[in-house]
Amino acid sequence: MLKLTDNPPMCTPDVASLADLAGTWWAAYTKARFEKAFAWDLLSRGIGYFLPMREKVGYWGNRKRRLLIPLFTSYVFFCGDETDRYNALATNRLSHVIDVGNQAALVRELSAVEKALAGGLVIDHYPQLAVGRRARIISGPLMGTEGT
Repeated sequence: MLKLTDNPPMCTPDVASLADLAGTWWAAYTKARFEKAFAWDLLSRGIGYFLPMREKVGYWGNRKRRLLIPLFTSYVFFCGDETDRYNALATNRLSHVIDVGNQAALVRELSAVEKALAGGLVIDHYPQLAVGRRARIISGPLMGTEGT
């Protein structure tokens, strides 16, 4: 179990926002529980990525621990060219890479997630919504944000 300070950054540290990253975006489906290790590999190779994580408080015995867990289990989003894609596959931490058909929509939706995480908002799963259904936030700091 990693300390909070031992986790990789959620986004490549040398950019202000993930919208600043140039290249083709892919969704990497990692092997089980390899999201953070894969993010460290991408960081060391200079490949731009986004690994959205949320804080979770867990109790083990008498100890209270704060953890960062991936928001989307087994998924890390990265961008670059074909060489970067090859280098990501060479890490041996991936099950497969998913091509993104609508690049602009992915960047727009990931930017909304990044904005919510940067604002310190509590992000949790909302089980009442059906998978694939459009939703729009009607109040609060993210008012007007839409997504699927």
